[in-house]
Amino acid sequence: MASSVTATLAGVLLASITGTLERLPGLLVLVPAAIGMRGNIFGALGSRLSTTIHAGTFRVSRRVDNVVGQNLAAAAVLSLATAVALGVVTKVLAPVFGLESIISLADLIVVSTVGAILSSAVVLVVTLGLAASSARYGWDLDNVNAPLVSAVGDVVTLPALFIASGLVSVQILTPALALVLTVLGLAALVWGLRAPLELQRQILSESLPILFVTGGVLVFAGVVIEHRLEDFALYRAVLILVPACLTGAGAIGGILSGRLASKLHIGVIEPTMVPGRSARRDLSFGFVLALPVFVANGLLAHVGGLIFDFTSPGLPRLMAISLTGGLIATVLAGLIAYYGTIIAIRLGVDPDTYGIPLVTSTVDLAGAAAIVAAISWIGLT
Repeated sequence: MASSVTATLAGVLLASITGTLERLPGLLVLVPAAIGMRGNIFGALGSRLSTTIHAGTFRVSRRVDNVVGQNLAAAAVLSLATAVALGVVTKVLAPVFGLESIISLADLIVVSTVGAILSSAVVLVVTLGLAASSARYGWDLDNVNAPLVSAVGDVVTLPALFIASGLVSVQILTPALALVLTVLGLAALVWGLRAPLELQRQILSESLPILFVTGGVLVFAGVVIEHRLEDFALYRAVLILVPACLTGAGAIGGILSGRLASKLHIGVIEPTMVPGRSARRDLSFGFVLALPVFVANGLLAHVGGLIFDFTSPGLPRLMAISLTGGLIATVLAGLIAYYGTIIAIRLGVDPDTYGIPLVTSTVDLAGAAAIVAAISWIGLT
């Protein structure tokens, strides 16, 4: 519920800056990618920290060479490197999918990277705080990590991108800043991969391939939404649903992925093609969560539209869009959470690192496509 409320607030902000989105074509493409990447990196971080809590190896320390320190350093490096990559991928892929007139490569790199630095600092502190609190108070971090990290990511990423968009097309400054940020991103990546910290190197080497692939998927999700910007500008209350639906399904998928990964690590479930009883219980739990979450998202979008006087297609249609997009994405989240986790186990890589990025990026694309399809199904266009 906290995640739904904060995602709705993010949606209200998104709906209120449609003028900026129209003035800076391509910026909307970055929104799902930037939000999704925060969830991918820090959701996976929380999932790995949860496993260390279950295994009894979690310790908060100022030392960078312990388990927690190497995890935090790897997350910081990934945030900077993937932000630069997202700017490049957006510039390359957007024209391929029919978006010809978008802002320059330098603008995209600056907006993506400055937005990532501002938002990642906050999400990193929250993720570590959640892990420390879970260890202290006996919470199961797998149950709270994905929703709360997603919630914080939604709240801080959009304002960070909006602030960063103020640097777009500033003569001399923007190209120079883009070059500096690119060099910093590459330098951080080289240091992370060559530092004498085995766990950090392992996290980076396992994370980079999946994050670059899922980054492309997230950019494609943004392209799907950008293509319907005129519809969203006409019914801005519908635009409120975009972060809420994507975050809700991603959070549920993240919960499932984190729980399944922890249970596989400690031997509670076996990586079988047909889910066992314990895995089926977790999957059923995810679907039980979905219905009230997406009903709440529809209600909150309607209320947000009324408060801020956004044009709305009405509560019944908002509910239909929310439930259609959300439930389709949740079904896919459950499948990816389970089979993605067991595939990671069978390939010999850490499911904590692969599970959440795989789930959230796939769910973002499916959710974006489902929302756009639902807009046509209920006759808004």
